Amino acid sequence: MNTKRTIAWTVGAAAAGVALSRMMRASRAIDFNGKSVLLFGGSRGLGLVIARELAAEGARVTLAARSREELERAQSDLADRGLSATIVECDIRDRSEVDATVDRVASEQGTIDVLINDAGIIQVGPIEHMSVEDFEDALATHFWGPLFTILAALPHMRRGGARRIVNISSIGGKIAIPHMVPYSASKFALTGLSEGLHAELSHEGFSVTTVCPGLMRTGSTYNAWFKGQHRLEFAWFHTSDSLPGISIAAQRAARQIIDACRHGDAELVITPAARLAVLMNGLSPSMMATLMTVVNSMLPEANDRGGNQPRSGWQSVSPAAPSRLTVLADRASVENNELPLSRQV
Repeated sequence: MNTKRTIAWTVGAAAAGVALSRMMRASRAIDFNGKSVLLFGGSRGLGLVIARELAAEGARVTLAARSREELERAQSDLADRGLSATIVECDIRDRSEVDATVDRVASEQGTIDVLINDAGIIQVGPIEHMSVEDFEDALATHFWGPLFTILAALPHMRRGGARRIVNISSIGGKIAIPHMVPYSASKFALTGLSEGLHAELSHEGFSVTTVCPGLMRTGSTYNAWFKGQHRLEFAWFHTSDSLPGISIAAQRAARQIIDACRHGDAELVITPAARLAVLMNGLSPSMMATLMTVVNSMLPEANDRGGNQPRSGWQSVSPAAPSRLTVLADRASVENNELPLSRQV
């Protein structure tokens, strides 16, 4: 009888805990209508999809990115959907540009309610072909850039508003991915920054959400950079990024991110495969390390010195990719403005 009572009390307490947690989450929900959202890296890919969703909810969206060409295409994309956004040309790696952009947006919009850091660079290839400059570029984009935007935005956000910050990290910021070492190292740094800020800023009413997506069908593989046997590297990465069940549609991912931001969640890991990988890594880091070693053995080997030259996905197409297996990712590249720049071969 005592055992049954213990079980009943345990189940009841767990159910009450879940109910309380859901009530607390619901109480944190915000309405994006009329909110000022500054989105770095919003000109294409996941950032553009997030911008569409937020603009459709009535948010006043400002897109910041390096390429004026991409920004103008993104603005036209939104206009074609009956939506609008302000665009600002800004290199997130340049602190003076970031400071000027944040001050301008806060002045023009009256405040910054939501800050989203989605600017990114993807470098793929064996470590033998990765240079110190590759690591510096990845860290400048994924760590220093978000730090610059957050430091610049905090004084404005502290004056009032929703106080939401979203940092798009990656499953590669929790588990190191072979042939993506600069990317993973920089995303690990962003994850640590984001989690630390959530803990330190929460007493001021801020919610800092760390987003760690797995593979997403955004079309971004075409604008990634490949080294070594670049056509083979592009083929495996682009194909993996295309397969249903392993990857997720960009719109579904964007809606999950917006929901996490709306409720001020501390973390969001996207795709069942990514959540399983995080669980496995937590339970047995050694087993996951062995698995990653096996994955690495299946990837293209380093080649001669010519492999040090980075080439975009657009420069790495071959009979292997695109293919019938990559139809979804190919379609996403067109839908999400992942097109080659006019200056790119």
